[in-house]
Amino acid sequence: MPTNGKSASPEDADPPPARVRGRRPAHGEPVVDRALSLLAAFDADHRTLTLGELSRRADMPPSSALRLATRLVGWGALERDAAGRYCIGLRLLEVATLAPRGHGLRQVALPFMHDLAEVTRQHVQLAVRDGMQAMLVERLSAPQAAPVDYRIGGRLPLHSTGVGLALLAFAPRAVQEGLLSKPVYSEPGNRLIAPDVLRRTLAEVRRERLAVFRREDETETIVSVAAPVFGKDDGVVGVLGVLVPKRVAQPRRLGLAVQTAARSISRELGARRAIGSEG
Repeated sequence: MPTNGKSASPEDADPPPARVRGRRPAHGEPVVDRALSLLAAFDADHRTLTLGELSRRADMPPSSALRLATRLVGWGALERDAAGRYCIGLRLLEVATLAPRGHGLRQVALPFMHDLAEVTRQHVQLAVRDGMQAMLVERLSAPQAAPVDYRIGGRLPLHSTGVGLALLAFAPRAVQEGLLSKPVYSEPGNRLIAPDVLRRTLAEVRRERLAVFRREDETETIVSVAAPVFGKDDGVVGVLGVLVPKRVAQPRRLGLAVQTAARSISRELGARRAIGSEG
């Protein structure tokens, strides 16, 4: 309040605080978060999106979506087709190949995966753990292989796939307990899995260094056999797996083949103690 009884003029008012360059407004998401929301709007069932669809799936105004999408197109993270629809750009693939946990492991594993694919004539998978899920970084499939929905870059549950169980069995205790602390249901089937049952399964996978999982689909039961791949620090860096129909599955024979290939990959990555070859 003024002390002289006069009304305060604009000149008397305190000047607004100077805006600090590089600081974002107090309200609203950072630009990078909104840009990532646009990229996250795409998935296996939504590979191309109109501006309106992109705006709705990213939960942002069309004007903001257009501005950010235009910048992402300029950088190469997004592309536009002749109809004006957006899709993921090749620049992201270029960047993704630099990920050591995916591409580096894949380069070493591919020759051994090809050998397994020749023997099994089915699906061969390479997966890594990403948080509480498994991510498929490579898949080789024979023409006559049973149809499956798994794709490169796709995410799989840790508790309901062969590669997932192998990754979970060798994950840090905090990851295991984080999953077991909540109700866990089988996929498909949606049946509750008792924590002590899952703990026994994980202990067996660690002991045998092999996971065997049977997934019952509407048309056919698929058997997954997976083994851990160790890195130079003797920690698990990924999992190698094979998918075959139950009618032709021989888990014991497959297990030996998968373990042999996984050990060979581990040796190439520099593992020693974990595969019994110290020195």
